[in-house]
Amino acid sequence: MFEIIFLVVVSVYFIQTIIFSIGANKKFNKLKENELPFATIIVAARNEEENILECMKSLNNSIYPEGKLEIIIVDDHSEDNTGKIIDEFIQDKPIFKKVIPHKQIGEVKGKANAIANAIELAKGEVILTTDADCTVSPSWAKTIASYYTKDVAIVCGYTNQTADGMFTGMQDMDFIYLLTVAGGTMNLGKPLSAIGNNMSYSKKAYDEVGGYAAIPFSVTEDFKLLMAIYNLKKYKLIYPLDKDALVTSKPCETPQKLYWQKKRWGVGGLDSDFTGFFVMITAWLSHFCILLAPFYFSVNVLLIMLFKILTDYFFLWSVYKKLNLKIKLTHFIAFEIYFVLYVLVLPVLVVFSRNIKWKGRKF
Repeated sequence: MFEIIFLVVVSVYFIQTIIFSIGANKKFNKLKENELPFATIIVAARNEEENILECMKSLNNSIYPEGKLEIIIVDDHSEDNTGKIIDEFIQDKPIFKKVIPHKQIGEVKGKANAIANAIELAKGEVILTTDADCTVSPSWAKTIASYYTKDVAIVCGYTNQTADGMFTGMQDMDFIYLLTVAGGTMNLGKPLSAIGNNMSYSKKAYDEVGGYAAIPFSVTEDFKLLMAIYNLKKYKLIYPLDKDALVTSKPCETPQKLYWQKKRWGVGGLDSDFTGFFVMITAWLSHFCILLAPFYFSVNVLLIMLFKILTDYFFLWSVYKKLNLKIKLTHFIAFEIYFVLYVLVLPVLVVFSRNIKWKGRKF
C-alpha cells in the first residue's frame, strides 16, 4: 500500500516539476536599447556595514543609457557605520542618492517602509530593487528594464548565492529551486511568490494599487505587492530565465539566521491561495514519504525515491546551465537532505508561532 501512495505522490510531484520547467523556460520580447525606460534602483540597507560598499560598487558599474538611471540607497536607521559608508561612497557620484525613511507610510514597517519612502522620490518609470548583501552584474538593470514591453508591470530575475561549502551550497540550490518554481508559475499566469532582491515593477502599476501605503503589513511585503498588481488583471507579470539578469547574494552564515529566514518565508506563505498550498502539500507529502521509506523498504520504494531525487537534480541542472552556473554534486546531496528536513518541519514551526526576527527587529 505504501508503494502505491509513494508512487502517486511522486508522480504528482514530477508532473508539477515538468509544468514549472515549461513555464520557467518561456521566452519574452525585449526592448531595444534606445527604447529603455528611465529606471530607479532602490536598495534598503539596515546595519549592512559589511555588505553595502560591495553592493554599491557593483551598482556603480551598471551599463545603462546616460541620463536614464538613478540609484537610491536607503539607510533604514542603521545602528552601525552603514550611513557613513554610503555618504563616503556617493559623495562624488551624482547618479546616487541617499535617503533616510523618516515618514511612516501606511501600515508597512521595516524594509517595506524604507522602500516606500524612496519610491516617493523616485523619477523612474520602472523601479528595480535589490538588497544590500547582493551584487549585480553590469548588465542587470539594462536587462531587467528591457523586458518592459507593452502591458508588462512586473519583471523578476533569478538570484544565486555565493557557495563555498555544503552549508552555503545547499542554500544556493534552495534559492534556485524556489525561484524556478516561482518563475514557472508566474510565466504561466499564476504567480505564487517573488523575492525583493531581484524584483522590479512599473511605477504606474505601483501607483494604481496605491503603493505600499495601501498594502497591509506583511513580513513578505514583496509578495503582497506582487499580488496586488496581479489582482488588477490588466498587466503581464513575467519571470525571464536570463543569465544577464542574475543577482548574487550572500547566504546565511549560521543555522540560526537560516532558521529565521525560512520562518519569515513560511509565515509569508500563509497568504498563498489554493494553488500555492497544493504545491506545498505535494512537496510535504513527497518528503514525508521519503522519511518513511526506510520503514517500508523494498526495491520499488528505492526506485521511486531515486526517481524523485533525479527529478530534482535535472530540474536544477537545466536552470543552472541556462544561468551559466555550475552545479556541484556535494551541494546537491546536502540540499536534498536539507530539503526533506525543512519542508517537513517549517509548517509545524509556523503553526505554533508566527513571531519573526528580521534585521534586528521583531514582528
